[in-house]
Amino acid sequence: MTRPVAPGLYRVAPGVDFPAALVAGLRARFADAPPQALARVTLYVNTRRMERRVTALFTEGPPCLLPRIRLVAELGQAASTDLPPAIPPLRRRLELRQLVARLLEIEPDLAPDSAAFDLATSLTALLAEMQSEGVPLSAIEGLDVTDQSGHWARSQKFIALAGQFLTPDAGGGIDKEARQRLIVDGLIRDWQRTPPSDPVIIAGSTGSRGTTARLMRAVVDLPQGSVVLPGVDPHMPPALWRSLTDPLAQQDHPQYRFAALAEAFGHDPATIPDWADCPAPCEARNRLVSLALRPAPVTDGWRRDGPDLGDLLGATEGLTLIEAPDPRGEANALALCLRKAVEDGRIAALITPDRMLTRRVTAALARWGIEPDDSAGAPLRQTAPGRLIRHVTALAGQKLTAEALLVLLKHPLVHDAADRGQHLLWTRELELHLRRRGYAFPDAEILTAWANTYGARRAREAEDVALWVGWICDTCLGHDSRGTMSLASHTAWLETLVTRLSLGPGAPADVPAPVWDENAGEEARRVLTELAQEADAGGAMDAGEFHFLVNALLGGEVRSATRPDPRVMIWGTLEARVQGADLVVLAGLNDGNWPELPDPDPWLNRRMRAQAGLLLPERRIGLSAHDFQQAIAAPEAILSRARRDGEAETVPSRWLNRLTNLMAGLPDQHGAEALSAMRARGAVWVAMAAALDRPAAQVPAAPRPAPRPPLDHRPRELPVTLVETLIRDPYTVYARRILGLRRLDPLRATADMRDRGIVLHKLMEEVVPQLKSLPPATRRDTMMTAADRALAELPWPTARRLWRGRLSRIADRFLNAEAARQADADPIPGECKGRLELPEARFTLTAQADRIDRAADGTLRIYDYKTGKPPNEKVQKAFAKQLLLEVAIAETAGFEDLPPTPVSRAAYLGLNANLDEEDAPLDDLPIARVLDELAQLIAAYDDPTQGYTAQPAPKTITYESDYAHLSRRGEWEFSDTPEPEDVGW
Repeated sequence: MTRPVAPGLYRVAPGVDFPAALVAGLRARFADAPPQALARVTLYVNTRRMERRVTALFTEGPPCLLPRIRLVAELGQAASTDLPPAIPPLRRRLELRQLVARLLEIEPDLAPDSAAFDLATSLTALLAEMQSEGVPLSAIEGLDVTDQSGHWARSQKFIALAGQFLTPDAGGGIDKEARQRLIVDGLIRDWQRTPPSDPVIIAGSTGSRGTTARLMRAVVDLPQGSVVLPGVDPHMPPALWRSLTDPLAQQDHPQYRFAALAEAFGHDPATIPDWADCPAPCEARNRLVSLALRPAPVTDGWRRDGPDLGDLLGATEGLTLIEAPDPRGEANALALCLRKAVEDGRIAALITPDRMLTRRVTAALARWGIEPDDSAGAPLRQTAPGRLIRHVTALAGQKLTAEALLVLLKHPLVHDAADRGQHLLWTRELELHLRRRGYAFPDAEILTAWANTYGARRAREAEDVALWVGWICDTCLGHDSRGTMSLASHTAWLETLVTRLSLGPGAPADVPAPVWDENAGEEARRVLTELAQEADAGGAMDAGEFHFLVNALLGGEVRSATRPDPRVMIWGTLEARVQGADLVVLAGLNDGNWPELPDPDPWLNRRMRAQAGLLLPERRIGLSAHDFQQAIAAPEAILSRARRDGEAETVPSRWLNRLTNLMAGLPDQHGAEALSAMRARGAVWVAMAAALDRPAAQVPAAPRPAPRPPLDHRPRELPVTLVETLIRDPYTVYARRILGLRRLDPLRATADMRDRGIVLHKLMEEVVPQLKSLPPATRRDTMMTAADRALAELPWPTARRLWRGRLSRIADRFLNAEAARQADADPIPGECKGRLELPEARFTLTAQADRIDRAADGTLRIYDYKTGKPPNEKVQKAFAKQLLLEVAIAETAGFEDLPPTPVSRAAYLGLNANLDEEDAPLDDLPIARVLDELAQLIAAYDDPTQGYTAQPAPKTITYESDYAHLSRRGEWEFSDTPEPEDVGW
């Protein structure tokens, strides 16, 4: 009887819809066979997606009995029930984490403690690869590391220590990869004893893994066993196939894997027959790409074989090359391409390993209501449940900051109940309070005090807001004390706290928390449940390492619960092998994406991997090259890249470079013209993308503002510190004193110049008045003790140490200078307040002098402390009038209990590294002149036509005003003429 399936290797050319060709070949072979014959076929595929696609193609008709479709990963499980179940991968990673943690205790220079779980993950991958490739531990132990660094010797010892898990009878259980190989070995033995009488087919696998390649070899040897390879290049000459035999030099070629398989199976790769009569969409393009991707040592064949390609205009008619200026432009151009495909009723697929680019394209498509079918979904850590879990784990071992608190309270899944609106209202009020008061680390006392104040203002909400603040204190505070604990304790704490935050205050315990709803919540709950189940294998860890561990476990993908548009798909490279589309977009064609940079191996270098028989990094490059060759052979393909990323110029993908270089070097075949046509088609999309964000009408830039409020709203009182501001930036006086606007303090408070000034002023107020009465030997200690008290109020340890160190370096010089200043003068304790009424101008000037000394001759000396560089004499004459005006107040009106007294000296004292001093120019600017200039300034703003111009004389070009955004600073230049505008109430 004729066998419908002849044993051996078969191929499907690049660009051919592989599942459709697979089904067509099966139907053709069983066309004359009884109906039940096809049902006796066992068909192994490598992904669940291909299984669904093949099933769907069979069900489209004509009617038939379906073959038995299985996954390679699930083969033989029913016949291998005597094998123990595989150890969960997470448990193995946790067990290895403990070994890595011990190694890091012994070898702390190897990596930080927080890297233990990441190193365990990479070690787990290495052990899995060893089991899949059949590499025994002895191969690692026998590596020659005499000429390597000590790092590799340590790696070898540790891999040998972790190698206990490679032996199932050592009490460590059996890994998934080891179990799969044992299943394959058992199945092969069964086939050798009793070969199956029915056809067995493996389809779609490239045999890149050792266990899969071993199974494929056994299937090829069966009487009716066949292996169907995807994307085998039919245009490679036999000599080129024979050259792909060096695993160290040729693994990055897209066809290397097939050459290695054919050689191992005893077949000639150049004579592999076609599985089905399904021609590629464009044979001419396939020949072009095949020639472009030839190995580097034989690219001299371009000159010899290039003329045989024929006219390249026809071969590239279905190719478009988009070279966008930046990633945003690329994403917008691709979104337009996909939208056009939808409008034309075509199926379009975007293929790229760059997940950032896919998110940009998805966001761009949203403007037209198109949600692509993303095969990978969104990273779990970026979903709402994943972000909440990461925020909560970050609380452990850290003092609660105002920023972290508000991030939690504003999360969409926190207090996700019917009264969430009230929760958000209270959160807003609390945020304003924390910003105004500058609380960097809010505690229970601060929160309770705010609740009492708020409740006093709104009595009806007093009880509810107290309950709400109590819930915040119970859930968000006190976690900084969590140190090293068992993984089980950390996990139970995390799940309980996330649930309580999601439910809100006063929720019944039996109510399901909204955070665990929908696909993302269910997946997050599954991750935490699995972690709790395997926690006993994790040992103890500190809060920081637990945070890193949870963040790593949330790295999986989760699909949205909404139904996407089936006409627009986003595929990874694996999905692209088993699907078909009318339009294929290969995006992000830059080196680093195509191909992706191989992950660094912390255990074995390339040479050691080759010696041990493990996979080389070039293997992934070869698989990526094969994906490129497959995708570019689609009926219509768009190649896209961004010339520049966020940092610098990009480098085109090596395969795109090869293609463009080959075409540019074939003028007789119209290669340059074809390349120009590809770029011209892409330039159309780039231009459309640029126009997409261009406003329909040119919006004129805002003029330089100079608002003119009514005279009765203009300030009649100013402190001396704002006089300089009125000269340099009147708009700031308008916004602050007339509009009453104040910049909100940042949530992430940091130690700035203002904090430094407060600390130094407190220090000076305490030390300077008592300095003369202290023995010289104790002055430095007294000053540093006072500095410690002032710095203790700072919540930033780093700033405390840094500023104390600076004070320590200048302490002796400051004390010597201060002793000279107090030789004939006595400081008046505290800051002195002064007030000067100007009746004719109907204006009041106020001041608070940092320091006033009474000299032996009865005169006063006024000092102002500056944490930065003090203004020089030229600046004081034009702008910095503070000291001169304080002198005017002291001599004409007096400071508090001080009667009007002559001032013999006024100076700025720089509390910086150089201890700069700048005297006020009292001789050049007598008090009468200073007051006259002040009167002129006031009179100018008493003129209704005078506006408060934005920054007429800023200190520097880069001067940052709190009101720069309000004045639309980015739309006008300093050279622009102000445009006054009357404003009223």
